[in-house]
Formats: sequence, C-alpha cells, structure tokens
Amino acid sequence: MESTRWCLAVVVMCMPLLGAGFLEERKNYIVHLEPRDESAVGDSVEEWHRSFLPQVAKLDSDSDDGPRIVYSYSDVFTGFAARLTDEEAEAVRGMDGCLRLYPEEFLPLATTRSPGFLGLHLGNEAFWSRSGFGRGVVIGILDTGILPSHPSFGDDGLQPPPKNWKGTCEFKAIAGGGCNKKIIGARAFGSAAVNSSAPPVDDAGHGTHTASTAAGNFVENANVRGNADGTASGMAPHAHLAIYKVCTRSRCSIMDIIAGLDAAVKDGVDVLSFSIGASSGTQFNYDPIAIAGFKAMERGIVVSCAAGNAGPEPGTVGNGAPWMLTVAAGTMDRSIRTTVRLGNGDEFDGESLFQPGNNSAANPLPLVYPGADGSETSRDCSVLRGAEVTGKVVLCESRGLNGRVEVGQTVAAYGGVGMIVMNRAAEGYTTFADAHVLPASHVSFDAGTKIAAYVNSTDNPTASIAFKGTVIGSSPSPAVTFFSSRGPSKASPGILKPDITGPGMNILAAWAPSESHTEFSDGVGLSFFVESGTSMSTPHLSGIAALLKSQHPDWSPAAIKSAIMTTSDAVDRTGVPIKDEQYRHATFYAMGAGYVNPALAFDPGLVYDLHADDYIPYLCGLGIGDDGVNEIAHRPVACSDVKTITEAELNYPSLVVNLLAQPITVNRTVTNVGKLNSVYTAVVDMPKEVSVIVQPPMLRFTELKEKQSFTVTVRWAGQPNVAGAEGNLKWVSDDHIVRSPIVIPAKAA
Repeated sequence: MESTRWCLAVVVMCMPLLGAGFLEERKNYIVHLEPRDESAVGDSVEEWHRSFLPQVAKLDSDSDDGPRIVYSYSDVFTGFAARLTDEEAEAVRGMDGCLRLYPEEFLPLATTRSPGFLGLHLGNEAFWSRSGFGRGVVIGILDTGILPSHPSFGDDGLQPPPKNWKGTCEFKAIAGGGCNKKIIGARAFGSAAVNSSAPPVDDAGHGTHTASTAAGNFVENANVRGNADGTASGMAPHAHLAIYKVCTRSRCSIMDIIAGLDAAVKDGVDVLSFSIGASSGTQFNYDPIAIAGFKAMERGIVVSCAAGNAGPEPGTVGNGAPWMLTVAAGTMDRSIRTTVRLGNGDEFDGESLFQPGNNSAANPLPLVYPGADGSETSRDCSVLRGAEVTGKVVLCESRGLNGRVEVGQTVAAYGGVGMIVMNRAAEGYTTFADAHVLPASHVSFDAGTKIAAYVNSTDNPTASIAFKGTVIGSSPSPAVTFFSSRGPSKASPGILKPDITGPGMNILAAWAPSESHTEFSDGVGLSFFVESGTSMSTPHLSGIAALLKSQHPDWSPAAIKSAIMTTSDAVDRTGVPIKDEQYRHATFYAMGAGYVNPALAFDPGLVYDLHADDYIPYLCGLGIGDDGVNEIAHRPVACSDVKTITEAELNYPSLVVNLLAQPITVNRTVTNVGKLNSVYTAVVDMPKEVSVIVQPPMLRFTELKEKQSFTVTVRWAGQPNVAGAEGNLKWVSDDHIVRSPIVIPAKAA
C-alpha cells in the first residue's frame, strides 16, 4: 500500500501587517512536491506550481507586497518557493502531490602561498601547467557576488566560454569590469539582488575572496600592506567563473540558495563551490541543499561544500551528504609574525596582519591583564576602565572565531597602546593574522597562559611587541584549525565526514572593500585581504576539482572525490602525523582522509567510483522509507525491491565500521585509472588490537577502467576497545599508493 504523503508547515518568519484591515501576514516557504510524469502533463512547470496555490492566492499573485510564487525550481528541486498565509500553507499542505513545506531559513557564510604550499608551480614540467590550469571548466560560486573589475578576474590566457554554456550576465554599467572570458555568468537572487545597487556586485568581500581562491587569474605583487607578498592566483586560474549571488552581507536565504543551485545546473556549470554553513543533524530528505546536491551530482557536477566553523566539538560537521565533497580547514607554513617579549626575557610568537612601521609597543611598556579578577567580561576585555589600561599593553582573551579586532578597538578606546590576544583552551595553537587597529599579537593558549602567569607573579610586568613580517616555514604545518567542524555526521554517522582538509587559515585572496567590514583604521581600500574559515578551504578544493575535471573530463564526481581523498597527506611536512589545534594527532573526524595533495590526485592509480543509482541501496538502508528516498532521488523508488546496504557498504573511499564483538565484512570496488598492466598489494596499517583481512590481498589489472572487487573483514583481535581505533588500508603498486582511512568509532560509556 502506498504510504501517506504529507507536508509539515512551521512558521518562523513573518511580515508586518499591512494597513488597518488586518491583512493576514505572509511567510516564505519552500513547497516540496512529488515528481510528476512530464510525458503525461502538458502544463509548464510554472503553471503546475501555480496549481498548488489556493484560489485566493492565485487571484492576488501580484499583490503590493510581492509575487506569491517567488521561485519555480526545475532542475535540482521539485517544487517552488512561495509567500503564503498560515491558512494558505495549511491548504497547500493537504493537497495531493505535496510532500512538505520548509519555512524560510537563513544560513551563515561559513591566495599567494597556498598554490605553492600545495605543490602547484609555474615550471614548464609542473602538472599545474600541463593540466591547462583548469581550462574549459566552469566553476559556479554561490556566495555574496563578485567585484568584476578586480585584476584577479581578468581574462588573459582564457578561452571563450564552452559552447554548451547557457548562463546570463546581469552586470550593467559596471565601471571597469563586467562579464568577460573569466566571469561568464553573474546573477543575483532575492534579497541579495534587492539590497544591492548593482547586483550581483559583491558588497561584502566574501564572494570575491572565494571566487579568486577557486579560479582567480595570475596577479603579480599581491599583498596586504606588504605582507604575504607574491603572485596571487586561484587553484584553477584559467577556469571560467559563474557567479550566483545568494547571500547578503549577513545571511543567506535557503530559498535563494536553492534558486542559485537550480540556475547553476541549468546553466551548465561543472563544479559548484558552496562556502555556506548548514545544519549538522538534518536528515537528508529534510535538507533541501542535500536534495539539490544529489541532482547536481547526477548531472555530473562536483559539489564542494564547507564543513562548517563549529569546531572543535564532535558531531558539528554540516553539508555531510556522501554525494558532496565536505571540506575542513587547515593551516599552511606561512606566518605573518609578531613576537611578544616579556620583561623576564621570555618570547612568544604570534600573528597580526597589522605590522606598523611606527610601533608604539616596540619598547617595553607596562603589561596588564584585566582578566586576573576572574570575570568573563574582564578576561575578553569587553569591559575596561580607562585608568587601568591607558598607555599599557593589555592581555585579553579571544572571543572565539570572530571579534578579535573589536577587542582591539575597545582597548584602544580606553587608551591602551598595545594588545596581546590569547586563545581560550579549546582554541589551542590556532592563531589569526587580523587587521588590528593597534599594535597587537594573537598568541596560542599555551603562550597566553604563561604570559598571564608572568603578569600575576610580577610587581611591574612589562611587554613589547616586535613585528617580523611574513615568515615561511612555520611548523607544524599543516595542522587542523580549532574552528573546523568535526565528525561524525549526525545525519549519516557511518560515512566519514569531513572528506578532506584544505588551506583555510590566513588565506590571502582578492577583496571587495565594504563599509561593514573592518579593515585598517586609516580606511584605505584593499585589493587583497586575508580571511580564515572553511569558507576559504572550500574554494581551494573547488578549484582542484576543476583541474581534475579539465584533465579527466570523463571522471564522475565520485571518481574526482576519490582521487582527492586517496592521495591526500596524513602526515605533515616533517613526516609526522598531522596535528589538530592542540598539537595532538588529528583524528580522521577532524581532517577527513587528510590534507589535499593535488599533484598526486591527478594520477591516483585507482578510484572508488559511484553513480546516482549506486546511492539508492544506501539511502534505503538509512531507514528513511520509500518517500524519503524518492524525495532525494527525484524518482519513484520501492526499497522492498532494492537490496539495501549499510553505510559501511557504500563504495566510499573511506570506511567507518561500528564494530562490536562480531567481525564485519564489507565489499569495495576500485576502477583502474592508472597503467594498463599493474599489480596492487593490500597493506593494512591498524593498531595491533584490530585485525583487518583483505581478500584477495592482490589486485591485477590489464586494462584501463577495469574494475576489481575485494572484501575487507574487520574484527577485534582481543577485547573491544571502547575508545575506538583508526588506521588505513593502502593499495600499493610500483607507482601508486591508494590510501583509505578505516575508523572504528568510540563507544559511549
């Protein structure tokens, strides 16, 4: 018997009452519909969507407060966005063919060194140049727009847009720039268009930064006030950009995001870059972004998404659907260094983007720590009394991911002449290069604790701050940042998320100055700026995916993801395991498979491939029912007719095994994309209390694209360890190492 279809309408946003007639307020909803049989229906998509509006809504569809149907989605989502009263929402909910109503939700927005740090070089023999720098690939950026006049978006060396490109350009009368062979499409949606005088021009800076990180062209002598100087470029400098402005300075509407995704797929992008946060626990069939991402993947589009900035707590990772590439944030080996010298001679390195030539804190000054009184507002310098800090260097605690520059503004307003920002315990050794308004240094929790102890144990503590400029070779590098969201995924804990780590710390890229963004106190606009977040690591991977797509146009999104994951680095530049923000061994739940190594990803040897149909048994195995699977897959599915699989059995490049007393055996299939005649041997690296048996232990390939299957049996060799375990399965040949993480999650006490 067919299960009952239903819609859940929840009111979260309201518009003001209009006039004295008590007009019932309307709210924004996404209306999710059952897929229809296009061959049996003659109406257009828009007419079909309008048929779900109650009669009164049809009559005033062009009312004074805006159209009733805001968007008609067609390519990545079956349904539309509409403005409805409570009564109308109830009526729509009860209609045949309606699955669900989603209330409008707002999501947060989640370089000169990174190409070289990742092994991308300009030498004639480098794979970067041999790849064509991403030539012919279109990267769609969903963000705050773009500054088209920026030199990073010049089109020197680029080819015309691909013949199948269908996008449009909404730039009109933009001084110094517009669409060209680099920016081949630009559109703005919803409030992101209404609130801008020149949509889709970037009025926040974020979109320009992410777009140039993914595919900015070469710009020499890029720097921020002389810091981080070098030739700037994105990962795929000769790829095309398609811009979808779906965010304002402060927020991104889910309605606009789906509209942007829908347009991008219709336009013909090859890679989607999505530096926007998402819920960490939403079931996939209740997540419009996951649903839209599935359709994009089915069209052959790589969807690269931010893991989120909610770390280091476990279970915070967002955008965790297995058909999307979920990106964590790590550091590089570049520091924009400051050094704090205490009166006792101890020195501690920190960072600051503000490196003044005339440094009022260069000589020892009195050092004060307001937080010695123990109050929260004193520790982070939210409350200061002028007499305590005038003419002094002030030690303040961090306020988290943001707010460090604002701390300095408070210190300066009360007469402080220098500042040391110390991390809280959870933030460890992650330090930011910020555009402070006074001489400042951001130091680690360890350093800050020692500085505070010095202040509390000394009658007349002093400190000076020296500015060392850009330093290459800082160590350990890379490391995972404290803010990068961690797994396990709440929506699908049996799939390892995040997938991969990329550069996301103190990334220099193009900038669009904005009134809302604090830069330097003199107000001079900047062409480049330094930002941090998984918003920055995501476009790195989007650009690398574009390079792979350019070199291997026949590879599926899953094959590209596999190539990136199985060739990533699990050790840092000194050969020891990558560390987290506490300088402890980073778990796979923190970094995914590892830190991206694009040079190796171009020739991975073997890939774990998946196509849209391969996800159906996995979705049925999640227990979301036929309706839930239908909503994601955009097609009728009867799970009773499908051989369901567990999460561990999905042909993923990593393996999570919820191991109890009994052994677990799973199947995997790899495809040869390396040499015609090659032999791979299984090598297992696991703790001694875990037994892993691979059958067969050797794979022989005689053809390209040949597939070979094997089984992996995992069991405890002794007493089960409640702390879990981690290790790797490697397929090793003369030319390749294909590494897959194996994770046995910890068990709750």
